[in-house]
Amino acid sequence: MNCIKKIMLALMVAIVGISSANAQFRFGIKAGMNINKIHFSDVNKNLQPDNSCGWNAGVMAEFTVPIVGLCFDASLLYSRMNNAISDDVDGAAKDVTDSDMTYGKNFLEIPINIKYKFQIPVVASIIKPYLFTGPSFAFKLDKSIMDKTFQAAWNVGVGLELFRHLQIAGSYGFGMNNVAKEVFNEANVETLKAKNNYWTISAAYLF
Repeated sequence: MNCIKKIMLALMVAIVGISSANAQFRFGIKAGMNINKIHFSDVNKNLQPDNSCGWNAGVMAEFTVPIVGLCFDASLLYSRMNNAISDDVDGAAKDVTDSDMTYGKNFLEIPINIKYKFQIPVVASIIKPYLFTGPSFAFKLDKSIMDKTFQAAWNVGVGLELFRHLQIAGSYGFGMNNVAKEVFNEANVETLKAKNNYWTISAAYLF
């Protein structure tokens, strides 16, 4: 947790520094879909996670350093992540039973990224490819006996900015903390650890 706080503080200082140095500031709306999958430790191999689709929507702000193409962005998103987990004993196929778990989680998600835009001569006003990376912090809005109330991930992605306003991006989030709760102790999986990894495809329009 201390490491996460240090990362957030460093990014906030960088953003403030950029804004005070005559950086360009824009804000807009953002929405997308995610495909996430819980990755368990090897403690219990009977739990079989499946890919599940969700969505997110919210607002986004971007700071850009003039000329060099370096940017920082931050979003405030309502994010819905769904999970499907089955208890597959000895790998044997079986019908869906009460031991199969499908549940959803509603989050307030805050991804913060450092972004580099490539300035391509002639077409820079039409299209700009970019790379980005940074942490994402998600706080669960609803109660659940299945998982913890906070999860963190590190995102790596690519995108395109079209006509200086529309940004379309794809990223992968590597889960950084254990999201499993002590409820799994009832299933004799006392040392179970799980991380939530996910793909995200998003579109943002910045004014």
